[in-house]
Amino acid sequence: MTDCVLPLCEVWFVAEQIDSDLFRIFEPHAGPLIQSNIWLVLGDERDLLVDSGNGLAPLRPFLQRMRPQPGKQLIAVATHAHMDHVGGMNEFEERLIHRAELQTAAAPDRLLFRDEIWPGALEQMAEAGYPLPELGIQAVPDRAFEPGEFRPQKMTPTRILDEGDTIELGGRTLEVLHLPGHTQGSIGLWDEPRAMLFAGDAVYALDPLIDTAPTSDIPSYIATMNRLRDIPAEVVHAGHDLSFGRDMLIERCEAYLAGKGGR
Repeated sequence: MTDCVLPLCEVWFVAEQIDSDLFRIFEPHAGPLIQSNIWLVLGDERDLLVDSGNGLAPLRPFLQRMRPQPGKQLIAVATHAHMDHVGGMNEFEERLIHRAELQTAAAPDRLLFRDEIWPGALEQMAEAGYPLPELGIQAVPDRAFEPGEFRPQKMTPTRILDEGDTIELGGRTLEVLHLPGHTQGSIGLWDEPRAMLFAGDAVYALDPLIDTAPTSDIPSYIATMNRLRDIPAEVVHAGHDLSFGRDMLIERCEAYLAGKGGR
């Protein structure tokens, strides 16, 4: 654990508008392992939040200031139950997650300090050029925040998701794809008319695909990579890194499969 004094960051979240109905939100002072993407999708009748960050600072007040219609119904869905994706889920009335994530969601691992990170993930990140520091944040959201005292909150879902379920926003429907491997209950959200996939941590552009966590399973990941390779997604909004297109999706899937002998 560290005794260093961190600078104060009064604006913890940053939002980027990707399209007229899509925003990317992230925590710039979180380190590479836990700096995840939070996606805000605007619908005609209700909005959708895909993942919720680490829970290090309140997310809902930030969202309410930036949403065009803050009084509209908001649904929060977690692509999986790691800390950097479920940390803020309990701030929202409607909380969705796959049934295979219930055990992890009940007690998410804290991933703030280097000695808390799963050894395999540490090794994967270092090999990819992302050696992780002793503490996974470079600032604090308020002066009262003590990293050593922080604990991720248990996520209590209000709806359980399965393969093929849909989330209706009004004018937009997203289908749940069960994409196990990184975790057993990892999901993606597929918007077929837009050929758009919210992939969670199943695949992303640059970071190593973590398959060494206690929640991971490589044979399941191989099956998911084979499935993702065949999905006709033209744009992928992932749980980390920037968004990317179909060519990179196929490239990442092929590289993983070749490395694991699963092609």
